[in-house]
Amino acid sequence: MFLLLFSCQLKSRNANAPIEITLSGWQSNPNESKLLASVINDFEIKHPNIKVKREVINSQYMDVIKTRLIGDVAPDVFYLEAFEAPMLMKSGVLEPLNAYITPSYDLADFEPSLLTAFQQNGKLYGVPKDFSTLALFYNTTAFQNAKLAQPPKTWAELTQHAKQLTVDTNRDGKPDRYGMGIAPELPRQLFMIQAFGGRLTDHNNYASFATPNAVKGLQLLVDQYRRDRTVAQPSDVGANSNSEAFGQGKIAMAIEGAWAIPYLKETFPDLKFAIAEVPTLNGKKGTMAFTVAYVMNRQSKHKDAAWKLIEFLTSKDGMKSWATEGLALPSRQSVAAALKYDRDPLYAPLATGATYATIWQSGETLPTVMTSFDNQFISALLGQQPLKDAMKKAQDTANREIYWSN
Repeated sequence: MFLLLFSCQLKSRNANAPIEITLSGWQSNPNESKLLASVINDFEIKHPNIKVKREVINSQYMDVIKTRLIGDVAPDVFYLEAFEAPMLMKSGVLEPLNAYITPSYDLADFEPSLLTAFQQNGKLYGVPKDFSTLALFYNTTAFQNAKLAQPPKTWAELTQHAKQLTVDTNRDGKPDRYGMGIAPELPRQLFMIQAFGGRLTDHNNYASFATPNAVKGLQLLVDQYRRDRTVAQPSDVGANSNSEAFGQGKIAMAIEGAWAIPYLKETFPDLKFAIAEVPTLNGKKGTMAFTVAYVMNRQSKHKDAAWKLIEFLTSKDGMKSWATEGLALPSRQSVAAALKYDRDPLYAPLATGATYATIWQSGETLPTVMTSFDNQFISALLGQQPLKDAMKKAQDTANREIYWSN
């Protein structure tokens, strides 16, 4: 009788024990980590029966997540970038969220294009936690010294501004400050491929960026870098990123995202800068949008608890708490309006860009396409081969890999 009573008490205590779920993601900076920890603490206070174990994976994030998904040991909830989403949605490892969403959650409040990035065949697999577009950061002191009253509105103006802002103070033949910085990566250049009617991939997800129309926009950057010598990569000026080069005054303009604003304010407090929309190219507005969603592991043993966490983090109150740091823009339109990002001189150009931005996503072959593009585009920048040859080589390499992987 005693053993039976003890067993029943033990079962009762176990039944009341908190459920533990794991949330995995990366960390951009310590402030982001502290902010997320605070929001999770609020969640645990509201849901005392659920404990959240946070796991930060900053190295080879998607490789780690994919390995764990294969081994059925993946976290209950994890970050997923839009460009990686098509493959995971297709492979069936993510839990569809449609059945969990109620009218009170107000799904219509989210920026529509961001939701689309995590939808497939009518099912929603992720809720975007935030996003950022790209905009033109410019050094106002450098502009004043160059007698430039306004930021460039067209790419032709940007090219001319870059020439005026490039300075070789000691006349050693190498600029001490370049007019603009460039991050030679496909995620930053896709809108330039599209500006003249080019496409990154075709309807079968094969690379198609070596056409004359696709190369035309990219050639403008190569000419600025090689012919005009008014544009620099971060490595050219001893920096790790465009943001760092801009903060150090080694470049006068940079096309960056919202994440750069807190970094510049904290790291370079004396820097005077402003932000404008990316100049039009071929008469068209263009920029990129990057978004990350919370997704649920389909093999999670605690799906209801996992959804409650996602629901809380992406609720209006939860997102408002998360978005106050300014590292990214909130994906809920009402939260963006409440925080007045559209009226903030620094954030308004980024918020405006959301209406015409290209989401960084293009089918499940994008990681392969990106690797081939990046390798060859840098070689063209360095003058190792003509751009059209580099893009043809990159396209062929990507398509061979895609063909053999099918």
